[in-house]
Amino acid sequence: MRLDTDANILIVGLGVIGGGYAAALTEAGYRVSCITSEQRDIEYALERKMIEYGTTELEEELIQSADLIIFALYPTVFIDWIEKNQHLFRPGTIITDVTGVKTSVVYKVQDMLRDDVEFISAHPMAGREQSGVEFSDPSVFRGANYIVTPTEKNSSEAIAVCRELGHVLGFARITELSVEEHDRMIAFLSQLTHCIAVTLMTCNETPNLEKYTGDSFRDLTRIAKINDKMWSELFLLNKDALLCEMDSFLSEFSEFRNMLASDDAEGMRAKMRASTKRRSLFDKPKR
Repeated sequence: MRLDTDANILIVGLGVIGGGYAAALTEAGYRVSCITSEQRDIEYALERKMIEYGTTELEEELIQSADLIIFALYPTVFIDWIEKNQHLFRPGTIITDVTGVKTSVVYKVQDMLRDDVEFISAHPMAGREQSGVEFSDPSVFRGANYIVTPTEKNSSEAIAVCRELGHVLGFARITELSVEEHDRMIAFLSQLTHCIAVTLMTCNETPNLEKYTGDSFRDLTRIAKINDKMWSELFLLNKDALLCEMDSFLSEFSEFRNMLASDDAEGMRAKMRASTKRRSLFDKPKR
């Protein structure tokens, strides 16, 4: 299949990412429906014309009519949904996801999935610190990265559809990684950064600090306003890779601390120059 605008797209899970996908795809001219657990989220999306139709029920006709189904669920909820409801899929359906870990999800879903349905996994590297459809914003995808994580079970057609989805959503850079490479990378770039932000907010409880802070602290701790249920699940599902990155960070932090303790200004300046040079590589590309 091609992701032409006459394709029917179904989103399962209308939270902050599912809502962003819905708004972006509707804006691009696609027919978007959703299945989600809360009726108020459907009403919110309908009022803002983010979706064409929504339901809290597993409507077989709706699922059967979908050409592409996007699962925007927590990893364990996604796995459970597939296990219980995959009999509702139409043969030939392509499904994808937005989950933040892959090794513990992709192989499990592909192993249990019917042979006439294909799961191609992807990870949008964009989001908001708040949760819920009311905080969804498709503009966060523009200039951001989108990672497709194919396995040997994926066809070139499904990979192409998934990459095209990233283009339609507005992502600036679309890449492919194995599920293992993805989880090693995400442990450092996303999960470790959230751990650092959380511990910065909990290591010093001096009253009234918010009255004195500047933008540097606010910028560094923006992601400390965290969805504890989702992120604790993601950390545990990628435990080994995240522990490895935490140990590496602790080692580097200790080295920097020792430079300060020993008045090693040149050592600290060398670290800072290396940091400045590397940080410039991470700026979002201009569109």
